[in-house]
Amino acid sequence: MDAKMTLQEMMEFLQEVFPQVKDDFVLEQMDGETVTMRLMTAERHLRPGGTVSGPSMFALADVTAYVATMAPIGREALAVTTNCAMDFMRKPAAGVDLIAKGRLLKLGRALTVTEVLIFSEGSDKPVARAGLTYSIPPRRTEDTVT
Repeated sequence: MDAKMTLQEMMEFLQEVFPQVKDDFVLEQMDGETVTMRLMTAERHLRPGGTVSGPSMFALADVTAYVATMAPIGREALAVTTNCAMDFMRKPAAGVDLIAKGRLLKLGRALTVTEVLIFSEGSDKPVARAGLTYSIPPRRTEDTVT
């Protein structure tokens, strides 16, 4: 599958529809089937003990799955997460960004399924794994009869 948007167009789209996360994530790679996203870890992402919080890792997985869904279908701001199962496997390394590698497993008319692995930058052992399902709203037709 080819991506319907360039990397730059996708980042602009994310900043437009989700301005609250614009300073947190950088899209590094997207090809219509796989996505690499970076969480630029900052103090606000840490929990006591200095590790990246679960909600921050969930946000990274969710944004990665959203981009994996948007890449082959194009701009659809109203696609929503309908399910997420997440395993936290090891403590992220301190002081480094987190890197998510997402892969679109299924693209249907109404649903997508994505798997996301999250790594501490520089490590090949995942700190978390998530499986996410997104619901795609039905396309509106302009040919409605009045």
